[in-house]
Amino acid sequence: MPGEEQPKTSPFRGQSAVRSGLVTSLSYVTLSVAGAVAGVYLAHKFGRNDETDGFMGAYGVYLVLVFGAQAFRMVIVPDLTRAAAEGRLGSEFGAYAAAMLVVAVPATAVVALFPAFFGELITGRLPHTSAVIAGRALTWIVPAAFGQLLAALAASALAARDSYAPAAAGFGLGGIAGLVTFVALADSHGLIALAWGLALNAALALVLPLTALLLHGGRVHHLRGGAALAARARLWRLASGAACPLAVQALYVIALRFAAGTGEGAVTSLSYAYLLAATFVTATAFSLSLIAAAPLTRRGLDAEAAAQHVVHSGWVSLALVGAGAGIVALVGGRVVTALLGHAYSGAVGDQLGQLVVYLSPWMIGSAAFSITYPLLFVTRRTQWLVPLAIGVVVVDIPVSIAGRAWGGLTGVAVALGVSTLLLVFGLMAALSVRIFALSAYGLARLALIVGAATALAFGGASLVVGAVPAAALGLVVYALLLVSVRQLGLADAWHYVRALH
Repeated sequence: MPGEEQPKTSPFRGQSAVRSGLVTSLSYVTLSVAGAVAGVYLAHKFGRNDETDGFMGAYGVYLVLVFGAQAFRMVIVPDLTRAAAEGRLGSEFGAYAAAMLVVAVPATAVVALFPAFFGELITGRLPHTSAVIAGRALTWIVPAAFGQLLAALAASALAARDSYAPAAAGFGLGGIAGLVTFVALADSHGLIALAWGLALNAALALVLPLTALLLHGGRVHHLRGGAALAARARLWRLASGAACPLAVQALYVIALRFAAGTGEGAVTSLSYAYLLAATFVTATAFSLSLIAAAPLTRRGLDAEAAAQHVVHSGWVSLALVGAGAGIVALVGGRVVTALLGHAYSGAVGDQLGQLVVYLSPWMIGSAAFSITYPLLFVTRRTQWLVPLAIGVVVVDIPVSIAGRAWGGLTGVAVALGVSTLLLVFGLMAALSVRIFALSAYGLARLALIVGAATALAFGGASLVVGAVPAAALGLVVYALLLVSVRQLGLADAWHYVRALH
């Protein structure tokens, strides 16, 4: 029927997936840079101590919910795209919003009423001062995180119409405003000012795309229509859809708990390394996954097309990851010391830089997760999500125990990557055995090519000149190596991404 074929072709002529991806990527880079500057200011202002450990523990909860919020975009964009094609985007949006509020309101209230309990819960064996600041921060961080959930929903509704700029502006401006708030109030109010900045960040991230949705998408009552009746079904959809993204972030929280047992400041060091590693992934893989969901839903996928999408998107993403890991391997310690101050000098700075390198398996797994996960909703093969999420969290505990026993904080970082890769393999198998075989082979080949290019370029440069010039020389050689082997997949990947819309 004509109505069934319509979703397979984008109704938005002239749209470029590269342009949409760049807009989305720029917003997340801006957000990441604002977060990095906030981290630098925090390090210089407050050092590395029990209070920063406590705040970073609370911030880990924020990251779980916020990365989960962004993962919701991968979950619900296919549903909203189908709803837009059928003329019921407003009611679908309203149903999802009601489902989110059913969880957000009571959760925010409970955390506000019992901050001490939740502060102690997330800080574990850390001193009481860590628990106090964690509890205070959570009362602002939890509502801020739920605000980001609603912002992700509004951005997803716009994505269903192939509109990405309003949401990008909201996330980018929110990050900048949050940073300014933190810097302005840190002297008089301490670490809690960063939590206030995160709350303002969430407010702007929500208001801008929601306003654009209301102005361009219809009347307010359309956005509310049918929400109450459909909220329960959408809540289960979100819960099952968010299971694996939340499991990915739960792995990070578990890593923080294991890091806490390796010494004072370890939680803070791992947090900074994780945020830097996540920036490399977010700038490419996550942005590509967001702008690909709607056109892939319209187009439809078979096993070969799904594997092709995973491998081509992986090429574009991991090329950046390889460059970032190579640079950090050579000058990470010096840069960390220069940016974060004397508390991160010497062995501490070197360790933080090395942690980013040891998080390379996690970066590969995280990029593959961002690319693969939306395909389960595009193809509607979601029955294994909850068991996979539970299983990987259970498996991660002995993996983390073994990793910490083997290498301390370094082992914890490696264990995080191992568990993330196991989850990705499970997701590929859930799509189909053929998709798993094609995707796993393609990604393994890709990782080998990028890894070899990184080692040759940056490792070879370090044998000739000092660390800083070696980083610059290595980057040039790395780019030349990738260009020279572009026929092994990079050229096809670039053409594929450009033609996504």
